[in-house]
Amino acid sequence: MTARHSEQTDPLSPQVVVVFGATGDLARRKLLSGMMHLALSDLAPRIRVVGTSLEEMSSEDFRTLAFDAITEFSRRKVSREVWDKFAPKLSYVSQKKGPQALADAVAAAENELADPMTQRLHYLSVPPKAALSVIDMLAQAKLVERSRVIMEKPFGTDLASAIALNAAVHETFDEDQVFRIDHFLGKEPAQNILAFRFANGLFEPIWNRNFIDHVQIDIPETLGLDGRANFYESTGAFKDMVVTHLFQVLAFMAMEPPTALEPRAIGEEKNKVFRSMMPIDPNNVVRGQYQGYRQEVGIAADSDTDTFVALKCHIDNWRWAGVPFYLRTGKRLAEGQRIISIAFREPPKSMFPAGSGVGAQGPDHLTFDLADASKVSLSFYGKRPGPGMKLDKLSLQFALQDTESADEVLEAYERLILDAMHGDHTLFTTAEGIERLWDLSAPLLEDPPPVRFYAPGTWGPNAIHQMIAPNAWRLPFERAWREKKEPVTSKD
Repeated sequence: MTARHSEQTDPLSPQVVVVFGATGDLARRKLLSGMMHLALSDLAPRIRVVGTSLEEMSSEDFRTLAFDAITEFSRRKVSREVWDKFAPKLSYVSQKKGPQALADAVAAAENELADPMTQRLHYLSVPPKAALSVIDMLAQAKLVERSRVIMEKPFGTDLASAIALNAAVHETFDEDQVFRIDHFLGKEPAQNILAFRFANGLFEPIWNRNFIDHVQIDIPETLGLDGRANFYESTGAFKDMVVTHLFQVLAFMAMEPPTALEPRAIGEEKNKVFRSMMPIDPNNVVRGQYQGYRQEVGIAADSDTDTFVALKCHIDNWRWAGVPFYLRTGKRLAEGQRIISIAFREPPKSMFPAGSGVGAQGPDHLTFDLADASKVSLSFYGKRPGPGMKLDKLSLQFALQDTESADEVLEAYERLILDAMHGDHTLFTTAEGIERLWDLSAPLLEDPPPVRFYAPGTWGPNAIHQMIAPNAWRLPFERAWREKKEPVTSKD
């Protein structure tokens, strides 16, 4: 198992990765397989993984759990030979044994690496309420030095709680040690936005209010609560998805060119976008709840929690003045998609005759598909072959799987873990950024519109169409992505 996609030029120091919540769902589905890929590649070959949770088990039991999880969930096939190389890098200690036992387990892992430059990476795959107790445990175990900490969302539930959380974290860790993870930004297509904009003279000159009419960021989900009723009741779609995911994607889309392709410069431009955003107007928000949500186990019979949210927001700066950004996400919707769609302004005057078809299928769009199978599409009008002037909507498409590098893609969590090991904050949000977003959200949180019910399997409440008028939602697509065709071989 090799990999050739390390962008970082500095050699990576040996790493001891402590995974809190190592027996939980995220660890089983993503983290353990990601650690294995990094450890058995040339990206991070010198690592040890110390798993810890409240469960009592031996290191051998944990290896069995890890093997079963990786076999079930990893997209890469795991042979016994491959597993036998990774298994010795795993160990386990129960959190119930206290800070000293954790410190001893980390020390043992560091002794195996036998390098004074060994760094520590603590991954907090734990419920938000448990994060501060874990940080306190790390302080008691004296595991703060030479360490970085990855924190999972949500980063607070409003401005006051976000400020309090950041202040509590900063009592133990400096801000440059903290990595607030958003797996959406770890995906190849999200980063492809930067390449598309800043590496091509074709697009950056038109990336502004003069040429772009509106932008849609659309992340519907078909999944329901997936057993997370208690968590979801305290957050809902807006707090769970918009603040921590969709706004972060918006910042990549809308940011000014950074002075350099490095974490501090990119982070500053993202924060400038957040500073320029106007407060969320509740009149520009549609909140929804799927029918049957209140009958779910653990949900109150009169719950007002939103399982769907669509909103319009604005960025009040020179580049984006007057351009609306439409965001939509929700549970139990018709399709699971992750789309950024940029609608360009239509020509000011048409010279084509009536009935030619120009304008009949809406404006030209540049579309990024943020799913794992990364795709980009640019639509435009072109002449239909034959007599007369009839126009059809055509498209140029790029798909990652069509390239020779498709097998080198890092999964989102793998990339983000690797970046945290290198101390690269490019794809992570800051305390300033997250507090600013909660501040912008205050008008909506203080005076939310009532939830509107929608049937599972639909695209949300009907009110979303009035909100976006005279424009229209891009999803569902009228045209399907083109699939790669296998080459035809001739027969002798």
